[in-house]
Amino acid sequence: MSLLSFWFSAAVVSSLLNLGCSSEHGGDEGFKLCVTSKQRIEDLSGQNLTGVPSPLPGDLQYLDLSYNLLGRLEGAAFAGLSRLCFLKVTHCGLRLVSPDVFSHVPALKVLNVSHNLLSAIPDMSLKDLRILDLTYNLYSTYQIPASFQSLGKLDSLLLGSSAAHSLRHSDLDPLSNASLSRLFLGAGVHMQNYDSGALAKIRSIQEFSLFAPFCGNFEVFERLLVDLNVTGTTALTFITLFPDSCDQHDDPFRPLPAMPSVQSLTIVSTWLNSSFMEVFLKNVWLSSLYRLSFVNMTYNEDTPDGFQFHTLNHTINLHTLSFSGINHYQYRYPTFNISLEAVSGLTSLTLLISVLPSLETLDLSDNLLSETGFWWPGCSHTAAFPKLRHLSLSKNRFISLSLICVNMKLMSTVESLDLSFNSLSLDKPCSWPSQLIQLSLANNNLGNRVFQFLSTHFERLDLSKTGITFIKREDLAGFLKLTHLGLSSNSLQVLPTDLRLPALRSLHIDQNAITSIFSQALAGFPQLQTLKAGRNPFVCSCDSYWFVTLFNKSHLPDWPLDYTCSTPPRYSNRSLSEYRTSRLSCEAGLQAAVSLPVIIAVSAVVGLVFHKCDGVWYSKMLWVWIRMKRRGRKRANLLNNMSFKYHAFISYSHQDSDWVDDQLVPSLERAGVSLCVHERDFVPGEWIIDNIISCVESSYKTLFVLSKHFVQSEWCNYELFFAHHRAISVQRDSLVFLLLEPIPADSLPRKFLRLKSLLREQTYLEWPGEPRKQQLFWASLRSMLHIADRAVLRGVATCRILPHRLISSKTATSAAHQIVTDL
Repeated sequence: MSLLSFWFSAAVVSSLLNLGCSSEHGGDEGFKLCVTSKQRIEDLSGQNLTGVPSPLPGDLQYLDLSYNLLGRLEGAAFAGLSRLCFLKVTHCGLRLVSPDVFSHVPALKVLNVSHNLLSAIPDMSLKDLRILDLTYNLYSTYQIPASFQSLGKLDSLLLGSSAAHSLRHSDLDPLSNASLSRLFLGAGVHMQNYDSGALAKIRSIQEFSLFAPFCGNFEVFERLLVDLNVTGTTALTFITLFPDSCDQHDDPFRPLPAMPSVQSLTIVSTWLNSSFMEVFLKNVWLSSLYRLSFVNMTYNEDTPDGFQFHTLNHTINLHTLSFSGINHYQYRYPTFNISLEAVSGLTSLTLLISVLPSLETLDLSDNLLSETGFWWPGCSHTAAFPKLRHLSLSKNRFISLSLICVNMKLMSTVESLDLSFNSLSLDKPCSWPSQLIQLSLANNNLGNRVFQFLSTHFERLDLSKTGITFIKREDLAGFLKLTHLGLSSNSLQVLPTDLRLPALRSLHIDQNAITSIFSQALAGFPQLQTLKAGRNPFVCSCDSYWFVTLFNKSHLPDWPLDYTCSTPPRYSNRSLSEYRTSRLSCEAGLQAAVSLPVIIAVSAVVGLVFHKCDGVWYSKMLWVWIRMKRRGRKRANLLNNMSFKYHAFISYSHQDSDWVDDQLVPSLERAGVSLCVHERDFVPGEWIIDNIISCVESSYKTLFVLSKHFVQSEWCNYELFFAHHRAISVQRDSLVFLLLEPIPADSLPRKFLRLKSLLREQTYLEWPGEPRKQQLFWASLRSMLHIADRAVLRGVATCRILPHRLISSKTATSAAHQIVTDL
């Protein structure tokens, strides 16, 4: 029948699996010691290899070659693996391990060559080696090579061979000055001889495990215990101490009361009968033991009254007594009769007998209990357990959370309750007692409503794997005392940024669906010291920049091994610690702060170059050219039905005729522009005003050459007047102004106020003094005049050149009076 179990037993089993007789020697501890990234792991186990493949990645930290056909390790098998920290070569039929094979792996800390055919413990010189497993080989003695004297950092050594039956006095001499703290010895075969003093030479052993059965000949076992007392060992584990059906009548643990340093004793997978238990427990009660555990024990009653243990007149030091996995194959139920006075000092017991006034921890995990099976009607649990503080009901058959709430109010001293791995349902509202500050509901399918059934008095809360998909601020709004929160293995996609838990020190959100962790999400946890967030599908992008580069990694116990990228594809399965990006590429504010000065500096340089190269003038000319092009296209339809004789009529002062005749007219006419010049093209005999009007109306544009002389000319004013009126009524952009020289605004006569207004409204071309700019000037001017389609200039073949006609001042004055009269 299976009885009760206690938490410490699970810890013992786990320890034995890691450092004992399983195939995973040093597994968990060594893995954490060596591996920082999953990309540096190479598992080549079970591939029928006959040799170590080459080449292998030079940055490997973990290499598993187990279950292959290697046979030998020698030469340069591990060349290039200078960073290799964990090497596992089990079940490979190894018969030889050459000493020089490890010269290429100076960083090796964990070596496992168990389950092979080694006929002798191999030589090796590895200064950083911490864990060495040589169990389940075929060496006939435990003789340690002299080279082990160089293993100054060796902490855990596991030795065991089915061919070794004794431990001689000199076998472990090379370890006498080592810092060895854990030693595992044996492979399940009888130890026929042990030389006194063999273990006493190693003064640093803290944990000793022996896997060897004894039956009848206990002198060897007692000599071994005496030496362990000399070493000051604090924890002893004996595996298969007595084989099945062994009739124990002796007292092999007689030396135990004289071993003050031993604090913990664990007996694993052993046949024990009731007569031995009575003698054994007397030695335990008289010793300094603090913790006693039985794991997977087969109990046999060889006394008629079963197990009887009466009061001893001695102060008991034992505080924890654990029975985990007791097997009983006899027909009748076993009988345990233990005096309450003998166990009154226990603070933790798994096999409950009666009222225990000092019991503080009760673990009833992994049974078939239900609400009615534990809380019996009429039973006062407070009276039975007046000092009970920690209660574990994990892995049972509890269903109703509300009924548990009611019953917990009857246990007024319990501070911690474990209800994990049950089948709980949220049936009715819950009201938990105020003294209960720790609750575990892990591995119960409760969903998002679970927060409504909790107490704000809780300080530790485990809701791992409870089916939670999201958390709202109001769910945890009142939990001001909460220090530890477990949300592992749920379906959370985001950690809200508005959560406020001022006392929270530990948060577990690993194995969810969280892709990024932002600084705002952790801002509500000012006291946070531990964050476990591994095994989430992180996105390697700017969303993870803060977490990867700025968050304090000392708060992450699982960093960097459990943090990998899921997207984008190029980073898939890579360690999050290998993701690199710059702060500038991820922070918009910083980008603006950096780019703004750059833009200002570039603009300043461009502005300076623009100014030095007369960019303003060139820009004006370009703007004039662009405007003329646009206007020409817009007015093409308007001018399709109109015909002009000239491209332009030139209006200028007679005193500027040299520049007009020498530069303006030749330059434009060579380009095919038809010009009307009054000295050349006015019709003799007609009124001057009629000639002006006729030339303005017969020309596509009117070109005014502005200068100080222009504003002093009466005729120029008339020409401007008629051209302006034509622009208003027929063609708005028919006026072109050429500024031959600067004209101060205060020098314009009153009659030229119209010109002043036009110059403010229209763009004009300014004659440049520099020759290099004059080419652009002529190009812009020609472009403006060529906007008119040649089809518009119907009848224009060549410019008609007539004899020059001089106009007398008298004729001009008469014409002026005529204009005034007509107006």
